[in-house]
Amino acid sequence: MKSAVVQLPGLNRDRDMIAALTKISGKAPVTVWQTETDIPDVDLIVIPGGFSYGDYLRCGAIAARMPVMQAIKAKVEQGVKVLGVCNGFQILVEAGLLPGALMRNASLKFVCREVKLEVVNDDTDFTRAYEQGQIIRCPVAHHDGNYVVDTETLKALEDRGQVVFRYAEGTNPNGSVSDIAGVINQRGNVLGMMPHPENLIEAAHGGNDGRGIFASALDVVAAA
Repeated sequence: MKSAVVQLPGLNRDRDMIAALTKISGKAPVTVWQTETDIPDVDLIVIPGGFSYGDYLRCGAIAARMPVMQAIKAKVEQGVKVLGVCNGFQILVEAGLLPGALMRNASLKFVCREVKLEVVNDDTDFTRAYEQGQIIRCPVAHHDGNYVVDTETLKALEDRGQVVFRYAEGTNPNGSVSDIAGVINQRGNVLGMMPHPENLIEAAHGGNDGRGIFASALDVVAAA
């Protein structure tokens, strides 16, 4: 399975993401710069975390208007899987590929620690390696991860199974509504999440709980 990692000024988790994808798939992903308008034929596109454009306007707002995002939208329409982590999640929301908004953490402080996630929906291209209700560990590092949607949209997300991950066991680090940590689009090929699964994929990280997300998306569950 082929993958690509998007690079934009200020994103600083691209190397971590490239290392994770290479280790799990056995193939190094291609890198796609912000000004590119064409993305190679791949099965998974990942927008990593960081602080695109310094978050000077609004987290992900400038990055969401870069030429590469039009190419990503076209790939989404073709059914290609897209994963946005942390700032990548914020970019997907700003680009209109996922519903809701990501606001300042309720504590008004940057949070960097490990949390626990509940797998709410195991029937997606990103979670088939897990079981429904499974609790996994995952690190977070963000200042604006407070996911917000209106009541009507929240109900629709929950009814359609679009809530994929929730913060579990009182570990919500940002005040996100309904403890939401990750959501997927209605078609099921775009996932955005605030935690960083790429930083918990092997023993050297202290565990491999995050590995299943990439193994699922890259169709290497059996090998993993």
